[in-house]
Amino acid sequence: MRRALACVLLITLAGCQTVGNMWDDLFGSSGTKRAPEALVQFNPSIDVKIRSNANIGSAVNSIFTPALTKEGVFAVSNDGKIAHFETDTLQEKWRIDAGKKLTGGVGAAENLVVVGTAKGEVLAFDFNGKALWQTRVSSEVLSAPQIVQGLAIVRSGDGRVFALSAKDGSRKWLYQRPTPALTVRSFGGVLIDKNALFAGFSGGKLIALELQTGGLGWEASVALPRGVSELERIADVTSTPVTDGRIVCAVAFQGRVACFEPQSGNLIWSRDISSISGMAIDAKNVYISDVNGTVHALDKNTGAYIWKQDKLAYRELSAPLVYRGYVVVADLQGYVHFMSRDDGAFVARISTDGSPIRAQPAPLNDGLLVQTKKGGLFVLNF
Repeated sequence: MRRALACVLLITLAGCQTVGNMWDDLFGSSGTKRAPEALVQFNPSIDVKIRSNANIGSAVNSIFTPALTKEGVFAVSNDGKIAHFETDTLQEKWRIDAGKKLTGGVGAAENLVVVGTAKGEVLAFDFNGKALWQTRVSSEVLSAPQIVQGLAIVRSGDGRVFALSAKDGSRKWLYQRPTPALTVRSFGGVLIDKNALFAGFSGGKLIALELQTGGLGWEASVALPRGVSELERIADVTSTPVTDGRIVCAVAFQGRVACFEPQSGNLIWSRDISSISGMAIDAKNVYISDVNGTVHALDKNTGAYIWKQDKLAYRELSAPLVYRGYVVVADLQGYVHFMSRDDGAFVARISTDGSPIRAQPAPLNDGLLVQTKKGGLFVLNF
């Protein structure tokens, strides 16, 4: 693992624009990648079916998240395709070619569709696919931009956060902070809650910014670097934080999961768990997919263990989604797993197209939407 991690870190420091996904970078380059755990048999208690499907095109080494709006679903591919689909049927409304390879996307709201490229270009279109504006940030865009309150929030691969005018792409503010010498390439985005923006950073930091001005509200430590070597001391928040309005939580690679008071940044609790894919929160618990493929459920107020599901080991799980009383994760073979929110027991499993699902499943009014590495879009319902 150290050799593989050194590979991706050195490539990132050298400014290379093309590296593999984090799972391959961290666990596969050295030839020591563990085989995924065989799927256990169980009696399903709910019947999950594929209601509709479509294809947008391959993600290659990016992690694309479909954007859900009341007008429908927007999705993108690495080769520059941007498409608009009807939500339930996935009937295609239009498809355009941005003319550039895309690495970050897609964000859609307020009649604006925003994507990013490996060269730091940010492209904006309206809901009919008409090009509106183009600008540039400091480095590659790996996560989906967020459109809110007349702003397009874009995070660059070098850890900067840009607030751009949704009208013309001009810069409204920029937040940047020092970064350690070695970092993990992160696809983590930003969390926006009311007038606050939360983001995790390398070095295990979580920050809160004022949305309209970019002013720093507070900075807290999710995890502290520890160990002897530079590699052992990496403790980066590589996924998007979560909140229920009363607490905000984040999790770090080679570090901890920690929850804080959103107004002050005061630590409420923490527990040692390492994750690169992320977490979810509901009325009772937080749920984390760790780097080894275990799903953890912890009491959100105290951090006490509720349950642990370890039968998906080395299956490179997506961040969990909590939906209708179930915890849902996807894996490297295109399976979507449904677990009981109460005890973590498997209740259903469904296969898609056999390729990895890296992004967190997205909730619909009546079902779930997933996007695979091959570009498959699948609406699941039960």
